[in-house]
Amino acid sequence: MRVVIAGGHGQIALRLTKVLAGAGHEVVGLVRNPDHQVDLTAVGGSAAVLDLEKTDVAAVAEVLAGADVAIFSAGAGPGSGTERKETVDRGAAVLFAEAAERAGVRRHLQVSSMGADRADELDPDDTFTIYLRAKKAAEDDLRGRDLDWTILRPGALTNDPGTGLVLLADKTGRGSVSRDDVAAVLAGLCETPASIGRTLELIAGDTPIATALSSL
Repeated sequence: MRVVIAGGHGQIALRLTKVLAGAGHEVVGLVRNPDHQVDLTAVGGSAAVLDLEKTDVAAVAEVLAGADVAIFSAGAGPGSGTERKETVDRGAAVLFAEAAERAGVRRHLQVSSMGADRADELDPDDTFTIYLRAKKAAEDDLRGRDLDWTILRPGALTNDPGTGLVLLADKTGRGSVSRDDVAAVLAGLCETPASIGRTLELIAGDTPIATALSSL
């Protein structure tokens, strides 16, 4: 497979690139900073330098051309202000999905956030609520597109070593999950047709990842 990942230098994306490249797939990560190219190369991928906040659909579609899977794993980050929640967590996701449609890349995975469906119940002025609302808006946009999409909502992310044991379901309840295991699940979802058209939650659990994917 040829896989293109938006937010290619992110913690999950680098782990995902390593997993996919290790399985023999071609992985291209979109990065804003040219200095980050070396980090993608180190884990077996390659980089396309493109700022999703400043580019257009045509430029992104050009990178996506010929891909089998498009994965949106970008995020403004916890230290960013409310404006970038809109331009990255919503705007960049919408741009990437539109570019995938234009490039004819049907398989589309989008990393969202646990709690996105509860954003309207929370303090509208809180920065985290604004982040969740942006993620929810990106989800809603993707659901309306002619793509074979899957939305993944991980729980609280940790840097603990992956266990390979998860709970993956339409609803899991709150919990945490390691970035290692998120990456492993995303790699598996690339080739799991049963996940198409579904919004899935993911936390640490007792089920081996391969079994969790095959049980969808």
